[in-house]
Amino acid sequence: MIEAVGETEAAGWSRTRSWVERGLRPGERIRGVVELRGGWTSRMRRLDVEGDGEGYSLVLRSFVKPFYVRHAPGLLTREADILRLLADTGVPAARLHAVDAAAEHCDHPSLLMSLLPGTLRLTGEDLERTTALLAEQLVTIHTLPVPEDARPRTYEAWTGPDRVRLPGRPGRPDVWRRAVDVIRRPPPAHRPCFLHRDFHPGNVLFSGTGAGLAVTGVVDWVETSWGPADLDVAHCSTALALLHGVRAGMRLADHYLAAGGTLSETPADHLYWRVLDALAFAPDAEKVAEPWRQLGRTDLTAAVLTERLEDYLQALLGRYG
Repeated sequence: MIEAVGETEAAGWSRTRSWVERGLRPGERIRGVVELRGGWTSRMRRLDVEGDGEGYSLVLRSFVKPFYVRHAPGLLTREADILRLLADTGVPAARLHAVDAAAEHCDHPSLLMSLLPGTLRLTGEDLERTTALLAEQLVTIHTLPVPEDARPRTYEAWTGPDRVRLPGRPGRPDVWRRAVDVIRRPPPAHRPCFLHRDFHPGNVLFSGTGAGLAVTGVVDWVETSWGPADLDVAHCSTALALLHGVRAGMRLADHYLAAGGTLSETPADHLYWRVLDALAFAPDAEKVAEPWRQLGRTDLTAAVLTERLEDYLQALLGRYG
C-alpha cells in the first residue's frame, strides 16, 4: 500500500530532493512524491520523474531513525555494493542510481534506486504457490556465484541463549526452555553461501494470480551476508509462521529442497538455525508485525503472534528435535 506525502513532510527533504534532481538527465525533474508503506527501518518514497521523454519512477530509501542514521554508512554502502553485484544476474533486484550513505548532500543518509514492478502478498491468497516461489527465489540467491573479493560480511546471529526475551506468561514454558537449550551449543559447521539475510514475504514483490503468479522483485539488501542457507530459510519460515500459521512456516523448507536447494543434513543442525531465528522474534514479534498491520494485517495482535511463535517452536522441536 502507498500513501501520498503531505506538503509539510515534503518540506523537510529539500537537500535530498536537490541531490536527486542533480543526478537526473537534462530537462528532467521530480513531478510527484509518494510515500511507500510497509517498512520500519527506513523511510521509503516513490519519486515520479518527468521530462522530455516518457516518465518513470525511482525509489528513495532514507534512514531517519537515530539508530539507523548512526549505522547508515555501513548499511547503505553494503546495499549499494550488493545492487551493483546483482545488476547482471537473474535476481530481480533494483538498479542502483546513487547513494549518499553519510548524508553529505542529503537531509538524511539515502539510497536512490529503480522502481520494481509488483506488490507484496501478505493475505495468504495462493499461499502454497507463493511459498514455492519464495523457495525457488531463495535457491537462485543462494547459488549465485560470488567472487571471493565481492563476498559480503559473515552473518551475525540476531539473538543468543542469554539474550532471548521470553513472553511474560508463556503458555508452554517447557517449549521455550527447550528452544533456548537448542541454541546453547556452538553454531554447526556449514557450507557458506550468499544470503539475503532478511528474506521474507514483506521483502518480495509479486505479480499475477494462480498459475500466473510470479516473483517480480526482491528488495532490502542492507543485511546481505555470507553464511548457511539454513539461516535464510529459517528467517522466511518464521515470518510465514507468524503471518499464516505453523503449517506455512513448516512448508518452506520442503519447497526449498524440492527446488534443488541444500540444507543441513543433520536434523539437529537444521533445528539450530530454525530456532535461532525464531527466538530472535521473541517475545511477541511486535516490531516486525507493525508494518504488516499497516498493510492490512490488523489481525496480527501481540497475543496472536506470541501464540503462533510458540506453536511454531513446538512444531520445530517435534519435527527436528
